Amino acid sequence: MRKKQLTREEIRTQKLFLYDKIRAGELTIGQATRMMRRIAGLTQKEYAEKVLGIFPRVLMDLEKDKGNPTLETLEKVARPFGLRIGFVYNNARIMGASVNEAAKATDSNDAVVVKNT
Repeated sequence: MRKKQLTREEIRTQKLFLYDKIRAGELTIGQATRMMRRIAGLTQKEYAEKVLGIFPRVLMDLEKDKGNPTLETLEKVARPFGLRIGFVYNNARIMGASVNEAAKATDSNDAVVVKNT
């Protein structure tokens, strides 16, 4: 079943909400994928075939946090929203730390986000 298309402002607001949730580590890959598809206003079949170029079953499993998607599939899912797949240090709490601070903190099992300067 199709919902009404979002306005540009609603899409912008939803994307910002999505990015904030991803940045905070509050979404699973499945939850983020479902949000992206819903922002696009497409069914699973439409989004899988027309946007991502994957089988609908793969998208369905991914949205349920099931299966074992390949890196290529994850990159296809991330691309339409300008996202990349990579490693993220869990529980980051020091923003803008220098490389030396990051090294010290990671030696002590503290999390650090290094800001490029």
